Amino acid sequence: MNILITGGAGFIGTRLARALLHDGYSVTLLDNFSPQIHGSNVELPTDLRDNVHLVRGDVRDAAMWASTLPGHQAIVNLAAETGTGQSMYEVAKYEQVNLAGTALLYDLLAKNAGYGVERIVVASSRAIYGEGAYHCREHGLVYPQPRTSADKKNGFFEPVCPVCGGVCFSVPTPEDAPTQPSSFYGLTKQVQEQMTILFGQVLGIPSFALRYQNVYGPGQSLKNPYTGILAIFSNLARAGADINIFEDGEESRDFVYIDDVVRATVACISSSATSSQAINVGSNERTTVMQVAQAVNGYFGNKSKVQVSGAFREGDVRHGMADLERAKSLLAYEPEVMFKEGLSHFLAWAKENEPELSGYERSLEEMKQRGLLHVG
Repeated sequence: MNILITGGAGFIGTRLARALLHDGYSVTLLDNFSPQIHGSNVELPTDLRDNVHLVRGDVRDAAMWASTLPGHQAIVNLAAETGTGQSMYEVAKYEQVNLAGTALLYDLLAKNAGYGVERIVVASSRAIYGEGAYHCREHGLVYPQPRTSADKKNGFFEPVCPVCGGVCFSVPTPEDAPTQPSSFYGLTKQVQEQMTILFGQVLGIPSFALRYQNVYGPGQSLKNPYTGILAIFSNLARAGADINIFEDGEESRDFVYIDDVVRATVACISSSATSSQAINVGSNERTTVMQVAQAVNGYFGNKSKVQVSGAFREGDVRHGMADLERAKSLLAYEPEVMFKEGLSHFLAWAKENEPELSGYERSLEEMKQRGLLHVG
């Protein structure tokens, strides 16, 4: 089977390519080497250069799709703009890459009877859920609406029950939860995965939308300031700069290690499933942002001052953790790398790279200027 990976020169794409090559697949990587993600590096890792076919191109280019797609039996669509905060003001760019690029793929498949493509996987995101699932003592399982700026300015950061307005508690979010994204990035991912599943059914191509949680690990971009608090905190900690935490530090995330993400993705390609559906990929762990900051700072000798700023960004969610029952049932997926172990691998790798601070400071200023970052 020949497999095309869009965004293939990125963090997930290169790790996935290695796993697929190990399993005997032929791999084509498509990437435009976006400076925001790759900086000045416009080459593949050395070990991949002679083992994959590289196409330097952009998913927004219809001619590129027409020349690249034939001959591939599976597509893993990873190409995307991924910054939650940035999506709230770079609206056209996120629409073009995440939606128009995918539309060009399906335009070609629909007009050419599927081109012999047998399986498609798209990288979706937990961002499509918005606040996700919660439990109210009075009303059971509920799905809160996005938090208001007024509440957050008053220091009240937790979502409330949409029925009674009372206190509720975050629980793992299943795939059948309502989709109510609170950022434009989340909205593009919702539509992109709906496109994938719709055309998977129409064209008879088994398709999977993998709702990745917060993916991390060695090799992720330390230069892109719009995604990944692990990269941001590790840059700050190595430089001995203050680590200012948004909200109250008790917001939490489901950090899923890159090797687990790759295993789930490979499982979709080798699966015998004939249906098309969305599947969560997470860690079964909840970790607060304060816990992350303290662990990262401690690893690098506690050189930074860790402090809660009370600031908040529009579009951020409070908590996130995935229900993994569907992944276990359909893909035999269970996370193997817990956060403590994965974090140590990531930080040991980050230690060997120069910290990058200017991009993060610039991103904060951009959000302030646009009224999307509220300083406490």
